[in-house]
Amino acid sequence: MSPSTDPAAQGSGGPDRAREDACPGTLRLHTADDGALARVRLPGGLLTVDQVRVLADAAEGLGDGSLETTSRGNVQLRGLPDDCGSQLGARLRAAGLLPSDRHERIRNIVASPLAGVDGNGHADTTTWVRALDAALCAADWTTGLSGRFLFALDDGRGDVAGLDADVTLIATPDGAALLRLGRATRAFEVPAAEAVPAALLAAERFLALLRSTGTRAWRIREADPDGTLLTLPGLPVRTLPALPGTLPQAGPVAGPCGRYALCAGLPFGRATAAGWRLLADAAEAGAGSLRVTPWRGVVIPGLPPDAAGPWARRIAAAGPGLDPHSPWEGAMACTGTPGCARSLADVRADAARALAADGPAGQRLLPVHWSGCARRCGHPAGEWVDVLATGDGYQVSVRPGPPQDPPRSVEQQSVEQRPVEQPAVEQPAVEQPAVTTQEMAEAVARARRTK
Repeated sequence: MSPSTDPAAQGSGGPDRAREDACPGTLRLHTADDGALARVRLPGGLLTVDQVRVLADAAEGLGDGSLETTSRGNVQLRGLPDDCGSQLGARLRAAGLLPSDRHERIRNIVASPLAGVDGNGHADTTTWVRALDAALCAADWTTGLSGRFLFALDDGRGDVAGLDADVTLIATPDGAALLRLGRATRAFEVPAAEAVPAALLAAERFLALLRSTGTRAWRIREADPDGTLLTLPGLPVRTLPALPGTLPQAGPVAGPCGRYALCAGLPFGRATAAGWRLLADAAEAGAGSLRVTPWRGVVIPGLPPDAAGPWARRIAAAGPGLDPHSPWEGAMACTGTPGCARSLADVRADAARALAADGPAGQRLLPVHWSGCARRCGHPAGEWVDVLATGDGYQVSVRPGPPQDPPRSVEQQSVEQRPVEQPAVEQPAVEQPAVTTQEMAEAVARARRTK
């Protein structure tokens, strides 16, 4: 699996919302150097096997033959003709993947992918996912949210709570939920049955705040960086607890009823249509569904014991990773050349060579992200190794993320592992001299082992 990702660049300054919301969808495509791109929202990352097959057929029939996952648990099709939006939309509507044309880009919901699967956590957040998605699509006012506005539904294990969402619900052991807005250091306590209405109310009050103040912002953290303007009167307020930030680990996961889930990481979040059909076949042997994670992987729940092993071997042989100590675990990269005109390098090719040169670590490694330009699209949240193309090589540094530790270079080897706590503004990395592409692999391997 890849690391916890920040769905948007860090920062507290509000963007100029006079610009059009350019987030791609399935009806309005984004033009890239390798053709048009469509982003299909998957609330909670939930897909039936039939929906996976529809997406695979669309990738082959309309696109470049592959599907890639995003840092919000969605999927993208690339290499599309510029005029295929209506044809793609018709396919997705028939599969139940486009319940509302007006709302398709605001259905941004991430959820704990192992909720209700492994016996951990305090709630099965899939119930929240379906209720929130239905409510978003049923309301007129929700179309005022931007394509960047994000809901996170955490079952209490603290995984998606670290994704810096606009509205975060965290299940608690006593059957309640904590509602966090933006980067606030406190949360409102609500009964679990009222969690989804409270999350919608928070989003509605965000839009009201924009209207009353004249603020132009896409995200709550931009309009209310200190977490003091948006309030939900009448609800108890609690300081956020430290969250363990436990992410799905590649490999089989035992459930409480004798069933297994397979957690598979996709190289750079990408697999061919044939690879996705294989995952759908495995899911059909289990619960009949799979879950796309925000960490460039998939979870296949509900496999019986006699099926988990054979399917794990078939999936691993096809390419998706099931080894938690593989160098590919926690590795990601932006599109790079030739797909992106801004990129200064073919970062995925360079990253693949670097990862092939590194052997299994026998330990969990720091996440690593290769970026073709300074925008660092899709980079992780928390602590991560930043590999930035410079045009004549790469700059390798460790970004410490939200906690208060000072930035450090790749030479500082001893670091205490920290839980995911209340994020603050991400700190800059210590700038490092550029290294050649050939030297980059060794620098990355050394930096990832500073965990």
